[in-house]
Amino acid sequence: MSKMSELSLVVTELKRCGEALISISESLADLFSGNCDAHTADQPKAEVPTPDEKPITLEVVRAVLAEKSRSGHTAEVRALLEKHGAAKLSEIDPVEYPALLAEAEVLGNG
Repeated sequence: MSKMSELSLVVTELKRCGEALISISESLADLFSGNCDAHTADQPKAEVPTPDEKPITLEVVRAVLAEKSRSGHTAEVRALLEKHGAAKLSEIDPVEYPALLAEAEVLGNG
């Protein structure tokens, strides 16, 4: 995968995260300003995926894991793969991709 396509994937993910943060902040502002009635404030909102949201693919996960490995986190990447029941990425069930990606993204951040 080229650097430009990796960068494009990262920018897309960053945009999605930003939109989620905006949505959360608007919900909190409504809650604290009293714009929500008591009934809706007690019920969690169901997250509705946007139509342009694409499922996480093997290529996206591979790009993130490769970058983390190049950054010196190879052992942690291997541990994540084993945690999700595989020795290599191609053996992981695609259902596990979102959780694996979320765990991989925090490597090296703390």
